Amino acid sequence: MLDMFKSLYQYRGFIVSSIKRDFQSRYQSSMLGAIWLVLQPLAMILVYTLVFSQVMKARMPDNSGSFAYSIYLCSGVLTWGLFTEILDKSQGVFINNANLIKKLSFPKICLPFIVVASAVLNFLIIFSLFLIFLIFTGNFPGWLILSMLPVILLQIAFAAGLGMIFGVMNVFFRDVGQFVSVLLQFWFWFTPIVYVLNSLPQWAHKILMYNPVARLMQSYQGIFAYHKMPDWGSLVPVLVLAIIFCAYGLILFRRHAAEMVDEL
Repeated sequence: MLDMFKSLYQYRGFIVSSIKRDFQSRYQSSMLGAIWLVLQPLAMILVYTLVFSQVMKARMPDNSGSFAYSIYLCSGVLTWGLFTEILDKSQGVFINNANLIKKLSFPKICLPFIVVASAVLNFLIIFSLFLIFLIFTGNFPGWLILSMLPVILLQIAFAAGLGMIFGVMNVFFRDVGQFVSVLLQFWFWFTPIVYVLNSLPQWAHKILMYNPVARLMQSYQGIFAYHKMPDWGSLVPVLVLAIIFCAYGLILFRRHAAEMVDEL
């Protein structure tokens, strides 16, 4: 672990330039540039708000404000976007950078870190707009927003660890990439983002609590939609899974780092 952090520090210039290049290549050549970063989740939020607003608002008795459901939806959609970006890009990070891996000598652990850092940068840009919206509508949670920091760090660790596992496996079994795409589609609807848990029967509520991301989403929605502190006890299983995924992902990477170069 210490060697990994040393490698990341030694190649910090490479990491920063790669993040900058990724951001520029994604938006610089388009007419609207980084505006697309906002338009994509905004379109998703508008569609779901128009379709589900009246139904789900009735299921939120503790919050009857004008923007209650919109805030509930945004807090889930935006953080889910961070989770999916890390997971989706991590599963293909070694395959997509095959030429770079073959031509240059550098710690390959830098690549997953670049993916995570780029996803966090994109998230911060769009999430800052959400915070401005909360301030102008009088729904800013105040000091409670600080409780979001450990939750977001836990989510990043969970996604990065799982993404590392999928990324290594995808080098040897290319079906993994297709599997992740399908998995994320089902995972989205098995997570209370669009709908409110209170709208489901009790048995479904219990089943969804086996979904670690559902626990994370409930924490965000509690902070922003209900101005409540997260239930830290409910996040302990997510923490355990995050540690297991990160540890196993690093072990898997160290065991197969040399083999991946030949396989690519």
